[in-house]
Amino acid sequence: MPIGELYKTGQDSPAHARYAWDHYTDGTKTPSPTNEEKSITLETGEKFPPINSCDKGAWWEMTSYV
Repeated sequence: MPIGELYKTGQDSPAHARYAWDHYTDGTKTPSPTNEEKSITLETGEKFPPINSCDKGAWWEMTSYV
C-alpha cells in the first residue's frame, strides 16, 4: 500500500487514507470532477466511489495515510 498506488472504483480501500482522483476508468480525464469530488478520505474496507457528477468510474491515487 505505498503512497502513489492507484485504486479503481469498486475496489476496497486498503487503508484509512486520503486519495486523489487521477483519471477515469475509460482512460479519459474529461469532464473534470467537481472540486469536492477530486479528493476523498476512506476508511479501511470502504469502496472507492465513482465520480457522480458525470457517472464515470475512476482511478484514485493514495496521497497520504490518515
